[in-house]
Amino acid sequence: MARQSKRSGRHLPDKGKALGRRAVKTRDLRPRFLIVCEGERTEPNYFKSFRVNAVVEVIGTGKNTKSLVEHARALQQQAKKQSKVYSDVWVVFDKDDFTVDTFNQAIEQARQAGFGVAYSNEAFELWYVLHFDYMDNAITRQQYQEILTRRLERRYDKNDLTLYGRLIKLQPAATINAEKLLASYQPGHNPAQNNPCTTVHLLVKELNQHAR
Repeated sequence: MARQSKRSGRHLPDKGKALGRRAVKTRDLRPRFLIVCEGERTEPNYFKSFRVNAVVEVIGTGKNTKSLVEHARALQQQAKKQSKVYSDVWVVFDKDDFTVDTFNQAIEQARQAGFGVAYSNEAFELWYVLHFDYMDNAITRQQYQEILTRRLERRYDKNDLTLYGRLIKLQPAATINAEKLLASYQPGHNPAQNNPCTTVHLLVKELNQHAR
């Protein structure tokens, strides 16, 4: 039975009864990734599908190369003000029709900011194609889609939420092909002129280090 204080009349907890304790907030020590994508759906859908023991925030912006880097920088600064620090910040974008200078400058600006860069020349679909075949000849975005339709044995849909699961077993082969393709341009690699090429595998490998 609860005791009553003689002075205040307040009820006091019974002896032997544990006093209520405030919940202790614990800090989430998992790595925190910020992945800022040029595409609004294709790339975000893919990277959101990774199952990792990390906090992964994926944002599709619709912004292009240089403005994408600036947006990622702004998000990083905003997070710091909220005492939320990212262990890794990545930008993901394609060459498409951007000029050589614009594309290469965006890559350099991202690296100077300490960001990882997962770029593709010509398009992100190159990464998907490399799951099936090594390819070192330049083709159009439409041709990428035609190849994927044939290899997937169904019409390729860039917003297909099941693509990650369908390709996961072939991911090691894609990484090997992407590394081989990138190495073929060394020395003197020029990302904007070397078509096809991609560094998407670098981000994939980084995420897979935290696979669960």
